[in-house]
Amino acid sequence: MTDADIDAVMDIWLKTNIAAHDFIPENYWIGNFHAVKGEYLPKSENYVFESDGAIKAFISVVDNYFIGALFVSSDYQGQGVGQKLLDYCKDNYSRLEVAVYKDNIAAVGFYMKLDFVIKKEQMNIDSRYGEYIMEWGKN
Repeated sequence: MTDADIDAVMDIWLKTNIAAHDFIPENYWIGNFHAVKGEYLPKSENYVFESDGAIKAFISVVDNYFIGALFVSSDYQGQGVGQKLLDYCKDNYSRLEVAVYKDNIAAVGFYMKLDFVIKKEQMNIDSRYGEYIMEWGKN
């Protein structure tokens, strides 16, 4: 990801979070927009999936193992884009961990299909919604 990609990435981040987490008030995501853009993305290794000159998805890895974000633009979901980004990370990291909201059943299923296992269940400190910590590691 380059600095020029940040606005497209943040647009995907906001729209996809609102759509995928309809159980969380929209204002939660809007209120966290600037923190993600200004604090979290700069601390992460960020990779984009680009096709036809447009960014379709991105993944952010924090501290060489934690997936802080994996979002695919709604027009490209279900086409293997997220899996390609995750496969890239699996090739480049020996262990990956992600926090997934329990109520985001599609995301939980996505990660399980790609060999992640639920390590623990906890309450998200910021949103106060339940989440799973899921983990994958090279054998």
